[in-house]
Amino acid sequence: MLSTVLQQIVFYFFAASLVFSAAMVVLSRNPVTSALFLVYSFFNSAILWMLLNAEFLSLVLIFVYVGAVMTLFLFVVMMLNIDIETLRKGFVRYLPFGLVAVALVVGLMITAIWPANFGALPNPQAAADYSNTGALGALLYTHYVYAFELAAMLLLVAIVAAISLSQHGKPQRKTQNISKQIDVDPKDRVHLVNMLSEKKQ
Repeated sequence: MLSTVLQQIVFYFFAASLVFSAAMVVLSRNPVTSALFLVYSFFNSAILWMLLNAEFLSLVLIFVYVGAVMTLFLFVVMMLNIDIETLRKGFVRYLPFGLVAVALVVGLMITAIWPANFGALPNPQAAADYSNTGALGALLYTHYVYAFELAAMLLLVAIVAAISLSQHGKPQRKTQNISKQIDVDPKDRVHLVNMLSEKKQ
């Protein structure tokens, strides 16, 4: 009985912490602070997955996302000099595209958490030789293959959008224009001056 009460206390504590950190990811104005809160959200999610006997997902979230992906993401955010005011000027223009993306994400989440889909989930305590890694792979590439492909497409769009935002509005960037190099007249670049030779003193 004590272990059950302790598990409930741990669950509610880290669940509330996860909701708080996820809200701060969205509400924080500093990109570095948002990235740090995202790391904290991953840590809270890993604890919750560990309580659900999903050890593989929990450890992958810690080692892969927190240890590698988010570290690189944080370095990129700190190195990029993004003009926030310039990006906010086109907010209204890109608002319909943002609403479509939000609708797709919300629809994907509703489909994933729909009670009818939980019947295909295995019981982690079904057998002694149960492997949640094998069960995860079997479900991911069979029952949830369309949701998996849709999530991959959304991540690809997010990567392209991040690259486009980082390359937006940088006139000081030096690039090579081959057409201008071909159209150059040598007379405009080199000017020969005839001078008399000087006698040695």
